[in-house]
Amino acid sequence: MKVHSSVTLIQPTVLSRHPGLWWGLLGVVAFSFTLPFTRIAATGLPALFIGSARAVVAAVLAGCALALTRQRPPSRAQWFRLAIVAAGVVVGFPVLTSYALTSVPASHAAVVIGLLPAATAVLAVLRTHERPAPSFWVFSALGAVCAVAFASAQGGGLGGLQWADALLFAAVLAAAAGYAEGGLLSRELGSWQTVSWALVLAAPLMTVLTLVSADSRLLLAGPAQWWAFAYLAVVSMFLGFFAWYRGLAIGPMAQVSQIQLTQPVMSILWAALFLGEEPGWPTLLGGVAVIVCAALAVRTRLARTKGL
Repeated sequence: MKVHSSVTLIQPTVLSRHPGLWWGLLGVVAFSFTLPFTRIAATGLPALFIGSARAVVAAVLAGCALALTRQRPPSRAQWFRLAIVAAGVVVGFPVLTSYALTSVPASHAAVVIGLLPAATAVLAVLRTHERPAPSFWVFSALGAVCAVAFASAQGGGLGGLQWADALLFAAVLAAAAGYAEGGLLSRELGSWQTVSWALVLAAPLMTVLTLVSADSRLLLAGPAQWWAFAYLAVVSMFLGFFAWYRGLAIGPMAQVSQIQLTQPVMSILWAALFLGEEPGWPTLLGGVAVIVCAALAVRTRLARTKGL
């Protein structure tokens, strides 16, 4: 009986690690369509409208969900942290990538966005005051160098960085801050509650930006652009975060964040299927280099954390 009892105690511990990983994977799959669909929407809709209106639609859904479930409002300190989440994933990333994808292919953007897991790990380290091994910083820096080198090569040389690349790098920093803070905050408020409150907080600003950006192109856009926009608003901006933040909250956060390394690969695949983009060897090699560096950075941090 003692042997059976020990097995009973061990098994739930092992299984308890799987829900976080599966939720994280579901979120990453949802997010992997974001860049290709943003590229599609940008062919007929204003960039600022795409980045802001999708947040307004998601905020309406979030407000309904919060009201129907009678969620208790966050504390003052939590509102401040929600502002960081909102600035990063509700305002920063959507608006910056929408502008960037008006001039660069989705596969190009996917390579630069491949820095996101390492950037998220770096900000999580700074946020939690961890002390990772020196190799963590080396791999993180190397990944950034690879991404810059790729973007420069695509632009025609070291001086060929496009304004779109600067927007993509800024989007990485914005999303990383939102992911890191949101992952920690979701342990207090809940996964879907965190993104919902962040959307509600940003709603006034995004509504103003939506009204300012609306023009005649809205009437000329075709079904493909509007279907892509609908996905961005409902899934990329709302439902995807349900799964992603829940996965980060269940954790371990360092392990779940590694799943995001598959996102650039999936985004490049979707860009080829839906947009007919041909990545080419430079894009594939650049993507591999960035993903490998990000993987080494995240794994180094994870190993160090376990060692502590």
